[in-house]
Amino acid sequence: MIKSSTILSLLLVVFLATSCNNDKSLQKYLVETSGKEGFMTGDIPVSSLISAKADVSDEIKETIKSVQKINVVFLAKTDENQALYETEKSTLKRIFTNKDYKSLGKMKAQGMNISVYYTGETDSLDEVIAFGYSNEVGVGVARLLGENMNPAKMLDMLQNITMDENSVKSIGGMFKN
Repeated sequence: MIKSSTILSLLLVVFLATSCNNDKSLQKYLVETSGKEGFMTGDIPVSSLISAKADVSDEIKETIKSVQKINVVFLAKTDENQALYETEKSTLKRIFTNKDYKSLGKMKAQGMNISVYYTGETDSLDEVIAFGYSNEVGVGVARLLGENMNPAKMLDMLQNITMDENSVKSIGGMFKN
């Protein structure tokens, strides 16, 4: 006859094993790829989106203030890293099957497959994520973090922002290996 303590121990082990969640989060993915060979990673300063003297409305400047941080990770595809490219693409696809990420849409642009996701409520977003991949270019993800971001105002802001040459150079400089 099996002792009750053995049964309880077995039930505890089964409970602990099934309660462990091995799903990788986007945050964990971003941390793990930081500094990893072949990956270009960086945090884009929100201030690089627009300067204080830019000719945009106060509403757009206020919308930019709702953005706290922009994280970017990209793996350029080469002949040598085909397997790594496929692994990273699968990993990111699996991350976005999590019910916390709600789809805003999918599109194809210049050979890239792009999916856009968000977390939060539809009228108050916490993060907006663009995930893209192409067999010619590579795979990457950009995450815009904020607080109470208004989707309509975010779209208006994106349509009205133009970056000058210095802004583009400073952002590009962050991604040098």
